Amino acid sequence: MSDQPGAPAEPAKPHHQSFWLWVMCLTGVDYFSTLGYQPSIAYQNAGLLAPLATVVLVLVTLFGALPIYAYVAKKSFTGQGSIGMLAKLVSGWPGKVMVLVLLGFAATGFVITKTLSAADAAVHMIENPNWPWKPAEGVAPTGQLIAATMVLLMLLGGMFMRGFREVIGIAAGIVAVYLTLNLIVLGAGINYLIDHPEKWHAWIARLERGEWYLAHNPLGALAGFGGMLLVSLLLFPKLALGLSGFETGVAVAANVRGRPDDDPNNPTGRIANIRKLLITAAVIMSVYLMATSVVISTLIEPDEITPVKAEGGLPKDANGKELHQVEDWPKKPAAGRALAYIAHGEGGYGQQICPLFGPLFGTIYDISTIVILWFAGASAMVGLLNLVPQYLPRYGMAPEWAGAVRPLVLMFTVVNLLVTLVFKANVDAQGGAYATGVLMLMTSACVASVIDVWREREGRWYHRLSWRFVLITAVFVYTTVANEVEKGFQGLMIAMFFIATILVTSFWSRWSRSRELRFAGFKIPDAESRLMWDTLRDLELSVLVPHRPGRRSLANKESQIRREHRIPRDLVIIFVQVELADASDFVNEPVLRVEQEEGRYVIKITGAASIAHTLAALALEMAKVGRPPEVHFGWTDDSPVSGTLGFLLFGEGNVPWMVRDLIRRAQPDEAKRPLIIIAGTA
Repeated sequence: MSDQPGAPAEPAKPHHQSFWLWVMCLTGVDYFSTLGYQPSIAYQNAGLLAPLATVVLVLVTLFGALPIYAYVAKKSFTGQGSIGMLAKLVSGWPGKVMVLVLLGFAATGFVITKTLSAADAAVHMIENPNWPWKPAEGVAPTGQLIAATMVLLMLLGGMFMRGFREVIGIAAGIVAVYLTLNLIVLGAGINYLIDHPEKWHAWIARLERGEWYLAHNPLGALAGFGGMLLVSLLLFPKLALGLSGFETGVAVAANVRGRPDDDPNNPTGRIANIRKLLITAAVIMSVYLMATSVVISTLIEPDEITPVKAEGGLPKDANGKELHQVEDWPKKPAAGRALAYIAHGEGGYGQQICPLFGPLFGTIYDISTIVILWFAGASAMVGLLNLVPQYLPRYGMAPEWAGAVRPLVLMFTVVNLLVTLVFKANVDAQGGAYATGVLMLMTSACVASVIDVWREREGRWYHRLSWRFVLITAVFVYTTVANEVEKGFQGLMIAMFFIATILVTSFWSRWSRSRELRFAGFKIPDAESRLMWDTLRDLELSVLVPHRPGRRSLANKESQIRREHRIPRDLVIIFVQVELADASDFVNEPVLRVEQEEGRYVIKITGAASIAHTLAALALEMAKVGRPPEVHFGWTDDSPVSGTLGFLLFGEGNVPWMVRDLIRRAQPDEAKRPLIIIAGTA
């Protein structure tokens, strides 16, 4: 019960907030760490056209994803992201189901971020020349990869058990070192290209001859610059992992510090800092992606990174059978570690690029890459820890412990270990699921932004639409569909497993918790209602009678109740009217007003999620002062099945029996329980 009229609910425990640049580093360990595997993925999917496809990716990043997420940051500055925006736009059970589905895609993206990054860290670890347990020639190091990946994931979970502040501080140092080392590698590579333009000319000559090293050329024999441009436009969805940082960026928005004078309902300072975070991360990543694609495409020989031939076509196994899945392709020295390949001075002319390059510098680079890939899971974990407690416990679709950090960390770590075993710590095998999770969330952000702008504007429909956002949405819809078609809907099937798991466990939890009292207190909005409420609670005996207005008058209802329930004339009847709001909500904090109509007391309760829970809570609140009240009901003709379904889904159903059950569960002392009386045929 709120003690003051209109008292708000107790606020949730605030997040620890830091300077936006340090929080950007937490996003960056996910976003920037993709440089560990993105160049190889880009090369395997786009061949020598990777730089052109990367130009398209950068344009989509800066002029598509960035404007959308700048808008999302304004609307969901507490870390809900696109899911939070859509949850506000769609209410009821359809809204809850939609949020659960999006949480499934978010779980797919964040969980695979952790397992994929840890797996690639294991690749860099085992492929380092100093790794002491090298497998025999021709033997795949699958067992070592799985073991190393699982150890890294468990270490990450252990770090999160220590607390969030340490994570932000470590992330800033990791990102600074990693970006500096990549700046050295890329700077040296570009400088070498300037001094040796023949490398650049050789790349262009290959493009002009149609030697693109593409496994699939969507336009066949079409060549020339126009053909290259069209193919690059069609191939860019395969590079979609380079967009992975935006949803993580808004997921950690709650940890960005604003100005001291920020309005909690519209913290303009914090929103501005979140946008700085997004812009800075996007610009840095765009520069690095462009530089990486150019350096890799010109300085690494194609047969060192991809088994695809110059004329294209799928690679084949020893029996001449085409290998359709990238994870089944023969492993090349630079695959999965293209920048590390250059840093180690491999390829015969590495030290010509830079005298520093070689085993020592390469090992330092590997260590930095391993650490940031391992730590990339930290930003994904933060995203999960920000999202899950905001929705599932509040919807009643998770146990109470789901709002605590340590149990969630343990649960997610176990899930990561299982995913690692299922995918055998293969980076390429997880790429489709990762891209699916990322792209679906980005598409939902686009849709939410379009709808939100539409609702805020007035006038004709074409004035209300944000045509810029509509165009961006179309681009991301195309990107998502193209990625799924290319991967044979593999990523969608994996995401559906996460979605099904969340839906089944969530609805089971909601059903199992449906008979909890789930009451957060009444809000009493005015002093007059407060005075009459205190008066009614002090009566010798309170008789509560639920009443639905419009069916019969209060006088008629009172006459029938007194006759059928044998209530004396000198005993005051208090009528209770409950108005449902969103029956899919779980926690009740309705508004209570007390009025007098025709000389009778009427308690009017609005904003309730369940009639039975509200009546039970009202009776228990009155029982705290003096003698427990009586609650008188008419007989109900609902069957047990229809009554239960109505209770679970619509907050109504067999109300008398549910009120009785809720009171018995909430109050173990029989002497303090309100009395439930059912009589008559009304």
